Amino acid sequence: MRLDKYLKISRIIKRRSVANEACDAGRVTVNGKVSKAGAEVKVGDVVEIQFGNRLTKFEILEVKEVVRKEEVAGMYRMVT
Repeated sequence: MRLDKYLKISRIIKRRSVANEACDAGRVTVNGKVSKAGAEVKVGDVVEIQFGNRLTKFEILEVKEVVRKEEVAGMYRMVT
């Protein structure tokens, strides 16, 4: 699944266009490498997002095309 689509479906970023802009600005890394919006993500990948001066890091546990609001929590795990 594309990185920008995963960020939107997992509700980490609310809009796909915002996720796309964050990726293009170089604020998103997958497994330590700066990634574009079209990069493929899979289970086990570690994603870091720089929001201003805050760094959010999480591991992908599940990749699904359609997710209900209640199922979102099981898609990723926050990493410290």
